[in-house]
Amino acid sequence: MTALHQRWTVFSAAPHRLMFCAGSVQVVLALLYWSVELGTRQAGGGTLPTALAATWAHALLMLYGVFPFFIFGFLMTTYPRWMNGRELGRRAYVPAWAALVAGQALVWGGLLALGRPALLAGLVAMLAGWAWAVAQLYRVYRSTPAGDKRHETVLNGALALGWLGLAGFAAWLAAGWPFGLAFALQAGLWGFLLPVFFTVCHRMIPFFSACVLADYQVVKPAWSLPLWCAGSLLHGALELAGAPQWTWLVDLPLAATALWHSAAWGLLRAQRIRLLGVLHLAFAWMGVGLALYGVQSLALLGGGHAPLGRGPLHALAIGFFAAMVVGMASRVTLGHSGRPLVADTYTWACFLGVNAAALLRVAGDALALPALTLLAALVALAAFAAWALRFAPIYLRPRADGRPG
Repeated sequence: MTALHQRWTVFSAAPHRLMFCAGSVQVVLALLYWSVELGTRQAGGGTLPTALAATWAHALLMLYGVFPFFIFGFLMTTYPRWMNGRELGRRAYVPAWAALVAGQALVWGGLLALGRPALLAGLVAMLAGWAWAVAQLYRVYRSTPAGDKRHETVLNGALALGWLGLAGFAAWLAAGWPFGLAFALQAGLWGFLLPVFFTVCHRMIPFFSACVLADYQVVKPAWSLPLWCAGSLLHGALELAGAPQWTWLVDLPLAATALWHSAAWGLLRAQRIRLLGVLHLAFAWMGVGLALYGVQSLALLGGGHAPLGRGPLHALAIGFFAAMVVGMASRVTLGHSGRPLVADTYTWACFLGVNAAALLRVAGDALALPALTLLAALVALAAFAAWALRFAPIYLRPRADGRPG
């Protein structure tokens, strides 16, 4: 076996290795691009000359170009375990990874130099990789005997909506279809990312907590998952219909139930153990973000402007999604590389950095201070670059305990 083949064998030994490594590179690139864009604006240099307007490029990268790598890496690892099925082999996950990576390479090339045809080709490749990944997950879902598949059913639907959202973005790019862009923005957040993240939290946070906290009572009410799904989809539908002043009708109940879950799941108790505490703290941002959306909606209903700008969006995107990626991907990486399940001070600092970025971004919008927005991007970039520097090399090395995977 050649050295190159041996390295590939290690790197491709498990889906999370390939996907998390690509995701760690992608998040650093996306944040670097956005930091340069914001810095150029602050310096009075206008906007970067990309094939798409910077706002839409940023939305594409963050909704569809970063988180899917972590989501597919996590689900392709956990789906068989959740449903007592056989682990996925390389033929199941390598093609998905290859298509998604090739697609992102074309997206970057199209944005920065090659123009819209290359960008569109990248989206088509991403759609192909996404469809392949979903098909493999659905095969596990259909073939396993597990009786309770509520969480997996929601995840299947969210992944399908995410694919449709990306297809809508491609349709807008190819044919100038305005609804395609509008649908892509709402489906990406409210139909895909938020349902995926709260569903994984609903299943895993009580489980992880029960594993390490003494006398822990698992709270996993049957009503919360369908309520959150319905509310998230309804919010997206209201936004798509041009009625953000009415989203408070769902935002505030969703916020209240999310914050109740944070308390019931033991947010404060969990802080005794950092690797568990990061998951609880990240989830708490769901309640905060939705509450901010509710406040914003009520302000619009009263005839005012949107006082928080994109603060509520970034409370979810940075505080909940990005911070949860640091927490969950760190846990999966450590556990599946044969290392102790401990968040050391370095990892903890990376997590706190992402939370600081969320606070700065929300404050920047609320106070209308673009300098804080740039600072938030730089802090997020530093935090994720430091995290990637620590964790990305692990995916290229054999397990520390000598076991396969």
